Amino acid sequence: MEERLQKIISQAGIASRRAAERLIAEGRVSLNGVVTTLPGVKADPGKDDIRVDGRLISCETERVYLMLNKPPGYVTTLSDPQGRPIVTDLLIGVSERVFPVGRLDYDSEGLLLLTNDGDFAQRLQHPRYGIAKRYRVKVTGQVLPATVKALEKGIALPDGPFAPADVQLDKMNRGSTWIYLTITDGRNRVIRRAFESLGHDIARLVRVAVADLALGSLDPGAWRFLTAGEVGDLRRASGRGDGGKKGLDIHRKINNSRRK
Repeated sequence: MEERLQKIISQAGIASRRAAERLIAEGRVSLNGVVTTLPGVKADPGKDDIRVDGRLISCETERVYLMLNKPPGYVTTLSDPQGRPIVTDLLIGVSERVFPVGRLDYDSEGLLLLTNDGDFAQRLQHPRYGIAKRYRVKVTGQVLPATVKALEKGIALPDGPFAPADVQLDKMNRGSTWIYLTITDGRNRVIRRAFESLGHDIARLVRVAVADLALGSLDPGAWRFLTAGEVGDLRRASGRGDGGKKGLDIHRKINNSRRK
């Protein structure tokens, strides 16, 4: 059965669908010996010779799902022109080729999902599914109630408004403030840019949950496979319309109880 090339590449566990489109546009994909740069081209993975960087791909791949506690100082890509460490360097013992679901920038840390299931990754990343992601953020200076209200109301950024689904002050001292944010926005460095527009730099940014899945006690740099139940919960979160906000409400209540 014919499918679009980017979907076939994604299903083969080479890259997410969006990254597969870039591979095609860069001329790194060939179909039956001919390089194609058009992502709309269709092929039959059971009959056609499809290669990425000269390597024949196969869709007969065991699906793998794992979570990593990404430390700062790693890029969330499969290669880096600047030679910086990449997140898959941390996956010692994982024989399957996996790719990151979404991104955490170089200085950010926390929960990062990786998989070789392109459809799974697409549903968790695409804005229309509204998957909630929760962050614990340390910003410089004291964040005043007026700043919290401004965030709740929405911040105007050059590429469009930014309005977190939830904002909660965690703790504050003379030089910095910890805040919990829940967002469904996937734009690059959007949290950092929002706080910069309010006069606060970010000292640390830690993703603590995606939908109903929490980082828990996983050590920085460590990883583990997701359970079948966790994978099922993430699939349901991307299809039930609330993007996992119910689970994040539970995390929020736990955090509140710890502060009392």
